[in-house]
Amino acid sequence: MDSTIIVALIAAAASVLTGVITLVGVILTSKQQAKDIDHKLEMQQAVINTKIDELTREVREHNNFAKRMPVVEEQIKVANHRIEDLEGFHKHP
Repeated sequence: MDSTIIVALIAAAASVLTGVITLVGVILTSKQQAKDIDHKLEMQQAVINTKIDELTREVREHNNFAKRMPVVEEQIKVANHRIEDLEGFHKHP
């Protein structure tokens, strides 16, 4: 075999080996990046879930307040009428 052919075959084999090694490196890096992205997504989902839980708690608190306000307003009206009645009673003995 001609030495030029042998050198070309060795160069081709080295090129293929370099390509395979590069491909393995890319695959390993991609897998690690995928794990990192999954971890970040899990962390973000946990933060979102915490925020949703907090907002839910605040909405329930607000709804409870909204239910109680008409009762308080009615009690204030009654108290104001009683005060007016008492003031009127004391003005006209």
